[in-house]
Amino acid sequence: MFRTRITEMLEIEYPIICGGMMWISDAKLVAAVSEAGGMGILASMMFPTKETLREEIHKVKELTDKPFGVNINLFPTLRPADNPELIDVCIEEEVKAIETSGRGPKEYVDQIRGGGVKLIHKCARVKDIISVSKLGVDAVAIVGFECGGAPPMDDITTLIQVPLAVDAVKGNMPVLAGGGIGDARGFVAALSLGAEGVVMGTRFLATHECLAHPNIKEALIKAKETDTIPLLRSIKSMERVFKNETAEKVAELERKGAGIEELIPLIAGENVLEAFNTGNVKTGIISCGEVVGLIAGVVSVKEVIEEIIDGAKDIVERLYPLIEV
Repeated sequence: MFRTRITEMLEIEYPIICGGMMWISDAKLVAAVSEAGGMGILASMMFPTKETLREEIHKVKELTDKPFGVNINLFPTLRPADNPELIDVCIEEEVKAIETSGRGPKEYVDQIRGGGVKLIHKCARVKDIISVSKLGVDAVAIVGFECGGAPPMDDITTLIQVPLAVDAVKGNMPVLAGGGIGDARGFVAALSLGAEGVVMGTRFLATHECLAHPNIKEALIKAKETDTIPLLRSIKSMERVFKNETAEKVAELERKGAGIEELIPLIAGENVLEAFNTGNVKTGIISCGEVVGLIAGVVSVKEVIEEIIDGAKDIVERLYPLIEV
């Protein structure tokens, strides 16, 4: 059930992908998602060299024989990566898919596709979906304003983004939906909008396999849907994060017109890593979507996916009798 072009393309059981999350998407989480029937995505930026990425890929393979992917980050960063080398590692290790995010992947399409790896590009604007769809990618993902990480600067929600993206590609490739999806209801809603799968992040933070400190997971469980905040709009690098003391300080600095030099000490990735390692929920800007308000407890990755699929079946069965024959 719920077979789509995404499940066929990626050779996975369910059209559920855990998008690559910086500092979070390691071998343990990725393997757990893939083993449960979805697809996990390693975050390549977590690994400083191509060989450390290769070692993490090997760790995934030790934990599962199911397909998995790697995210190649195309956003501006303080520590630029050698993406062609990282892509070569993915090809050599026969990774099933590469998820690119940030600016368009034009300069890498031939390398990725030529290496026999499926290419999914994640966008936050429909106009970017249109541009990328002409490059020869295998699938596209669109995220809405609710999403953790990098939401659209024009504040368009998932409910609008997804059907617009589906219409834009005219059936030529599958569309994945992201933003505000964390249970069976969101999954079915995404499919009803025309998506052929979902990309989730925040829900997988509150799982046993996630490396985040228990204090972080507890804070997410207690959080409401109003406990996130979009930051960094002023430097055109918007990110939705958990509303903690650091996030409030960043928001205040932005209101005062602070530049990147003043913001870096607060937004540096090392602060986020410290939060995940030590459990200090006040430190760093922790990417987190509004769907956090739907998270009721820490469970296994397998339970998350099973609850979505079983719940989705129940929803479809409940809706079917409403159709008048």
